[in-house]
This record gives sequence, C-alpha cells and structure tokens, in this order.
Amino acid sequence: MADKSAIEWTEATWNPTTGCDRISTGCDNCYAMTLAKRLKAMGSTKYQTDGDSRTSGPGFGVALHPAALDIPRRWREPRTVFVNSMSDLFHARVPLDYVRRVFAVMRETPRHTYQVLTKRAARLAKLAPQLDWPPNVWIGVSVEEAAQCVRIDHLREVPAAVRFISAEPLLGPLAGLDLTGIDWLIAGGESGPGCRPMDPAWVTDLRNQCECAGTAFFFKQWGGRTPKTGGRLLDGRTWDEMPVPRGLVAAV
Repeated sequence: MADKSAIEWTEATWNPTTGCDRISTGCDNCYAMTLAKRLKAMGSTKYQTDGDSRTSGPGFGVALHPAALDIPRRWREPRTVFVNSMSDLFHARVPLDYVRRVFAVMRETPRHTYQVLTKRAARLAKLAPQLDWPPNVWIGVSVEEAAQCVRIDHLREVPAAVRFISAEPLLGPLAGLDLTGIDWLIAGGESGPGCRPMDPAWVTDLRNQCECAGTAFFFKQWGGRTPKTGGRLLDGRTWDEMPVPRGLVAAV
C-alpha cells in the first residue's frame, strides 16, 4: 500500500488483500511471508491473521482489506501500480465479488496503470470471463522453472491489455517458450538468505527468445544476499524494455 516502490518495474504498490500460501518452488524463500511475520510482531493491523503453518505463516493468512480500496482514488498523479505485492488476488480465499470490487477501482481510475501478478493461473483463466477488464490492467503469471510453463497457456486466455511473465526467481532454464500473445517478460535472480543461484545462460536465452518473438524484455537483477548485490547488467547494459498495451500499437 505504498506510495513509492523500490521494485524496478513499477512505481507504487497497493494491497487490497494480504497473505498467501506456498504453491510452488518459487515460494520457498518468499519475501512477503518473511515481511508479514515482522509486521505482525510490530503490531500492524493488516498482518494479524495467521496462515496455515504448513504453507504460510504468522501474519500471512489471507485477509481482505476493503478500506484499502479507496487508496488509488486518492492518488491524483498517474502512476504504475503493482497490485498485491503482499498477496495473490486470485487466491482461492479471495471471493469473486471482492476481485470484482478491485477491478472496479482499477476501471474507475484510468489515470493509473495496474500490474497484477499471480501464481494461480488456472483460477485467473476461470474467473476472467466474469470480470470487466479495463484497458489499464496488465496481468502476469510467475514462471520460475519449466514445470510452471502451463501457467502461460492459462494467461493467453485472458483479455488483458498486456500479458506478461515474471521469471523471478528464475530457478532453471526456460528453453523453447511459446511467447505467442505475451507482451512482456521480466527475469531476475533470487535474493536474501538462502538464495538459489541463477545461471547466466538461462537469462541470456530468455533475452534472445524475447528478441525473436518481439516480446519486451526486462532484466530486474542477478540476485544475491540483497537484491542489489549482483547488479542489473546483462551483456554490459541494462534491459528495461516495457510493453505497448494492445490498442495503442497503431498510435505508436
């Protein structure tokens, strides 16, 4: 729910829900779960719901925050907003009616661009026909290794202005991706204690695949003890490509 964000590919974060559960290997060192535990201990009211100890943790149980729905309406200046940096909007415990309320806010604030990222790609595809998709909503799925590539097929079913892949933390090669209908790919290594190493060849291959497919490529970080440890350079330069939303291509 921050007015500013240190995440390189966005400007602000907005959390109308908090909490989540691990569902794949990319969740093993979840920064949000660690942060939620700390926020609970500090007494933050949004992080007092505990999750299942097998898949979640203290302060990280899924919770809805209707009072947070008005926050983007109060931001007068346009900004790019990462939705639910501390949760997953398409988690099974977020009711369809509440997802619709979040989408209504996004439609009512067309000055902002919203980036929604999920690991629950199957539920995303199931709910997509029941949602009113405004042109300022981008939707992405996390694909940490080859086992999660099926999420991309679900993503292609969604009528978002921009569809994107977050290959972060990148835990293995993603050779031979079908990038049909995918506008943007973000790649990055894991950071923090116990971070798993990322092979530079995996990143270079993704960059090359994006160039061949005409998909915008954004390299976020190499990772390490901190997000900034390894820097962001790939082949001597930064890669900060951004997608062009559908419907705007002809005007560019």
